[in-house]
Amino acid sequence: MSAPEKNPGSRRPLLVKKFGGTSVADIERIREVARLALASQQAGNDVVVVVSAMSGETNRLLGLAHQVLPLPDARELDVIAATGEQVSTALTALAIQAEGGQACSFLGHQLPLRTNSAFTRARILQVEQERIREALTCGRIAVVAGFQGVDSNDNITTLGRGGSDTTAVALAAALGADVCEIYTDVEGIYTADPRVCPSGRKLKSISYEEMLELASLGAKVLQVRSVEIAMKYEVPVHVRSTFTQEEGTWLVSRELAFEARVLAGLACERHQARVELSGLEHHPERMAELLELLAELNTSVDLLRHRQEGTRESISFTLPEGELLRAKPSLERLVDYLGASAIQVSTGLSKVSLVGIGVRSDPWVAARVCRSLAQHGIPMSDLAVNELRISGLVEARRADEALRILHETFELARAEAPETRPMSAEEASW
Repeated sequence: MSAPEKNPGSRRPLLVKKFGGTSVADIERIREVARLALASQQAGNDVVVVVSAMSGETNRLLGLAHQVLPLPDARELDVIAATGEQVSTALTALAIQAEGGQACSFLGHQLPLRTNSAFTRARILQVEQERIREALTCGRIAVVAGFQGVDSNDNITTLGRGGSDTTAVALAAALGADVCEIYTDVEGIYTADPRVCPSGRKLKSISYEEMLELASLGAKVLQVRSVEIAMKYEVPVHVRSTFTQEEGTWLVSRELAFEARVLAGLACERHQARVELSGLEHHPERMAELLELLAELNTSVDLLRHRQEGTRESISFTLPEGELLRAKPSLERLVDYLGASAIQVSTGLSKVSLVGIGVRSDPWVAARVCRSLAQHGIPMSDLAVNELRISGLVEARRADEALRILHETFELARAEAPETRPMSAEEASW
């Protein structure tokens, strides 16, 4: 994606407002979205609205495809899935007109929003601005279909689950918007999912880096690539609720964060599978070969582990359970190609992660994570630590319990969380 221009020639603030599926779930909610957009325009702003498909519609459409063919062609899946946003975009434009405003809808290929050809998970290459700017100059609200684009061969593409977030942030970056507002069914970003941890606390702000980790580790509030774009182009992002007037959570640079917390929050990535290839003959390029083969699968892997025993070695990694069916033929070829004696696949796992700048600066954080879970009989395996997070696998049936234990252990419910500290003698004796 090319670098953004800063809203040339416009004296009016430019707002990009993205509304998720629950925000446009029915006609009355679509009317409310129209009122919110019009209120912003009447307050003196230029407004671009990005909408997802109506709640449940994408799942319904993909379900139809899977009824026809268990493993559908990815290109045709994108053609089907993109129709959900086509409907909600036109309905939103009509609702704005019904409220007395002017609006024009745009699908991904009409802008166009250019992507590569990685069907079902395309990446944005370029956002054409001319048609949106023309609409804004004429006093219209531009209503853009999220989640979709078009490749160099004019094929419809989609950006993956949560892709409307990425559409909105990319538009905000390209247009030089003053803010990108992500409207959803929660009031902001919490230290943990409040449906799992009732003591989860809404954050006033969070750094791009911390949000990027949380999003990549299972937090469903924002798609990972939307955070990457926001961080790269320094787009101010405000995550807030469609259904209240409360201020939500701001994504900002670390220097501008309102709260200097050492730990930001917890995330859980469910339905994980662990794949282990064992009995591999040791070779210095073995890991590179594996990673190249996995990259060809276009599959997201994590918790990569390598263990050497004499002249033999084993390699393990995790991936979403939903990827197993698609990846199975390639994994079987991988066993033969690498000369593994066995492949073992474990399912029924969840990846639990603690995120924050304190992970980098305090070696006691990892120890307390493992100790507090072990005290409650929850073993954590495949532990991985980097500058901003600690992750490990637990049994899926105990994932929620693990999140609540860690939330309490690190006192994340407090408005000003304490500094991390070494384990006490009592804790160390557990």
